Amino acid sequence: MKTEKAITRRDFIKGAAGIVLTTAIGSSLPSAGEAETRSRVVVVRDANVLGPQGEINSKVLQSMLDEAVRALTNKKDAQAGWKTLIKKSDIVGIKTNAWRQLPTPPELEQAIKQRVIEVGVAESNMSIDDKGVRNNPIFQSSTAIVNTRPLRTHHWAGTGTCLKNYIMFVPTPSEYHPDGCAELGKIWTLPVVKGKNRLNILAALTPQFYGRGANFFDRRYVWQYKGIIVGTDPVAVDAVGAELLRLKRIAHFSEDMALDVATRHIQVADQKYKLGNSDLKKIDIVKIGWKEDILL
Repeated sequence: MKTEKAITRRDFIKGAAGIVLTTAIGSSLPSAGEAETRSRVVVVRDANVLGPQGEINSKVLQSMLDEAVRALTNKKDAQAGWKTLIKKSDIVGIKTNAWRQLPTPPELEQAIKQRVIEVGVAESNMSIDDKGVRNNPIFQSSTAIVNTRPLRTHHWAGTGTCLKNYIMFVPTPSEYHPDGCAELGKIWTLPVVKGKNRLNILAALTPQFYGRGANFFDRRYVWQYKGIIVGTDPVAVDAVGAELLRLKRIAHFSEDMALDVATRHIQVADQKYKLGNSDLKKIDIVKIGWKEDILL
């Protein structure tokens, strides 16, 4: 078996420097609904983020998040990058996902929280929540939201990604299930979240690339990708995530096995709700770290 080489911070920076970026990011980043001509999505992987039993190395994951934010914001370090995303005066909701089979890793939640605190946000002005966001006073008065969830296939939406993660902000989520959850983008226009989204993070440490049926989970279709996918454009992040799952299905089955529904909601969020770019040709994917079987 081939030994996986450890990826150091110097390796991260060297890898990032070797990538030609076609879009410069200034001090002001676009919020959802203000899509630029092109979008930037950062994919960071590290062979050592998962241990022999699948346990998460918190320090490695923190470093991965730091490198993603640094590259995304085009700043010299992660702290400077976070300060372009979050202000000291912000009230910050970290929207997570608690699906028991594949939840947002607590280590990722804490990595985000740590950096938000270091920006200067008081812990009392911050909350991590999923199903309780509609009754959570921090989320109801929030000025900034960091959106994070695992990457996986989904019975009603094709993929469970960042756009879908806001469904808990509505009283009856099932109302958004018809037509492949095509209208998920509408949720992003509601006052409770509109204009507040600052960062979207897909945990692609162990994504689920295939499934059929409600609440489907099978470890045969989960693999150790050991990555995170990060961007300010939720549509672009989801488009990259969906493409990764598609390419993995092809690699696994030798064909793109059909899901219960197509990921139509991603295109609708772009074309109807103008939340970002769904066209991969308009997305600059910055790849940092471990490249083996990266697929993208």
